[in-house]
Amino acid sequence: FEERIFDAVVDDLQTREPTEDFDPIHVICLDTKDNPQEAKIQGRIALELCWLLEMKSKEPEVGKQGLVLEAPLILHAFQEQRMVHTPIKVLYQLCYL
Repeated sequence: FEERIFDAVVDDLQTREPTEDFDPIHVICLDTKDNPQEAKIQGRIALELCWLLEMKSKEPEVGKQGLVLEAPLILHAFQEQRMVHTPIKVLYQLCYL
């Protein structure tokens, strides 16, 4: 998505009434050019990132709550690794709802 879409999503989440659980929501944006070839490449990259986050959340010592601390580290390492092969800009915001 474009950065303006990311900003709109974050703004919307921040203006909502919190739920009783007040759960964390990880909002992640991978900047993608709007064409079929880039969308195909970035779709695979997004899926890879989702797998990394999911694997980390399933580690017993991490869990979903621990992912709040681990996600920024995973995203930073992921972006550094992917920048070698494919220029990619990762935007991240942790919201609670």
